[in-house]
Amino acid sequence: MSWQEDYKKKLVTPEEAVSHIKSGDRVGVPGGPGMPFDLMVALGNRYEELKDVNIYSGITMYMLDMFKPEYRGHINFYTLFMGPLERIFLKQKGNVNVVSYHMSSTSVIMDHYDVNVAMIEVSAPDERGFMSLGLFGVTNGLYAMQRSDLVIAQVNKHMPYVTGLEAVVHVNDIDFFTENDHPIASLPEIPVTPEDEKIGAFIADLVPDGATVQLGIGGTSNIVGALLKDKKDLGIHTEMMVDSMMTLYDAGAVTNMKKTFHKGKMLTGFCIGSQELYKFVDRNSIVEFAPVMYTNDPINIAKNDNFMSINNTITADLTGQCASESIGHQMYSGTGGQLNFIRGAAMSKGGKSFLALPSSGTTKEGKRYSRIVTNFLPGTVVTTPRSDVHYIVTEFGAVDMRLESIPARVKKMISIAHPDFRDQLAHEAKEAGLVI
Repeated sequence: MSWQEDYKKKLVTPEEAVSHIKSGDRVGVPGGPGMPFDLMVALGNRYEELKDVNIYSGITMYMLDMFKPEYRGHINFYTLFMGPLERIFLKQKGNVNVVSYHMSSTSVIMDHYDVNVAMIEVSAPDERGFMSLGLFGVTNGLYAMQRSDLVIAQVNKHMPYVTGLEAVVHVNDIDFFTENDHPIASLPEIPVTPEDEKIGAFIADLVPDGATVQLGIGGTSNIVGALLKDKKDLGIHTEMMVDSMMTLYDAGAVTNMKKTFHKGKMLTGFCIGSQELYKFVDRNSIVEFAPVMYTNDPINIAKNDNFMSINNTITADLTGQCASESIGHQMYSGTGGQLNFIRGAAMSKGGKSFLALPSSGTTKEGKRYSRIVTNFLPGTVVTTPRSDVHYIVTEFGAVDMRLESIPARVKKMISIAHPDFRDQLAHEAKEAGLVI
């Protein structure tokens, strides 16, 4: 049987495809722009007849009814990294369960929860019957498929065809197909603040020519990308391909030729950004996708000399602990790959890591508060321990925290706090016995 005949034989409606999912199944689903939206809607429509179906996904970019409280117990949604939609419904006590884990351990998560169904979105088949796992499916798609009893794929002609390690799947390896060409979700342009510009300048000054760079997402990432345009022979090794990396490549700053691991390639686990970015990665052999178990392995990261890890954090205490995923007990994002890349950079020859945050924020009532604190709010999750932190950067400077004593740490952190809070922080540090 030809692959074309096999494909036609397996082609069904979304409703027919998800009818094979039964109560108690554990379903692995790519997140972000790789979520098979129509399959998720069709499955959600069955919720009253199902019990204890668990979905494992994250960074959802499509509005789903299954986030509503009444779906709990029928179809339970577990997010491996919170996006804005999960954040909204979690606050409303919706059907969102947060899983905290390092992204390098994604295969362990699949094993721990005994995923037995893979529901993915793929590109249209090529002339040999191979389909790309697309913008997000490479993250853990093949691993989830290989351990699953049932594999359902939504074919979307708008999904970019990406290449790399474990980036494609053949028609023969899918149990059921459905075709739905919905637009791929993209991110709106994130505005850059004056604080971002100052933070970005401090970081850019510390990034040498020839470095391999990992950037997170947000205003700081955008401005760092802009400020690195004049660097030479940069490389990219990241968990997430974002627009600023495309900008650096187009500017000639990224050549990947000084990389000491995957030389000549931009290595990434997944991609979230603009429609222009999605066009950039489509059939682009320079961009190499790989499972996050590979991209986020600190040992692989450290194979790049002069590795620069650049990420955001929400708040930091006076000793350098950084909280990047919660505000008190309220979850905001996830553990993700931050510590993977910080530890990889620490092992890299000439490596550096940066955690960036504005020194202060403003409440809804317009009151300024410090993001550098003596004590975290109760329940705040420490994402990066002070023993792993290298540089912490605000709009008032970049301080090297590595191997410093507690009193030295406190003084450095106060130096990059907002001036309105420095005296208060110094007083609190003395009261707490952190400094004499």
